[in-house]
Amino acid sequence: MRLPFFVYGTLRAGEHNHDRFLRGRTRSEEPGRMRGLVLYEGPGYPYAVEDPGGVVSGELVTALPQAYEELLTALDRLEEYVPGDPRNLYERVARDVTRADGTSAVRAWVYVAAPAVAARLRAAGSLIVGGDWREAG
Repeated sequence: MRLPFFVYGTLRAGEHNHDRFLRGRTRSEEPGRMRGLVLYEGPGYPYAVEDPGGVVSGELVTALPQAYEELLTALDRLEEYVPGDPRNLYERVARDVTRADGTSAVRAWVYVAAPAVAARLRAAGSLIVGGDWREAG
């Protein structure tokens, strides 16, 4: 599936990984919100953890068609995601993102904390109240 990406941390515009990974590879970037997630502080970046009552703010990023595969590979590498690997820190999953205007939902890839990481964060992590990593920093 060639889905757009929902980014909520260091890949957002103005953050340190945006230019490194997204510049020149995107067709559009627009504000969005994803329900069913909360954010926890990580070591210099956030983790999204699935939680039915949460909402996370971020950006919906649509790749240029000719850059899609390269971008997907680069983001999987950045997030140290390998399909099916039990050592993953993140899992890449498809979820709905609501555009900032609230008029439409779009299916997108999002990197969420892998189950073992999510359990540790729920037990002893620092929740980012409000679901916006940029505003918490």
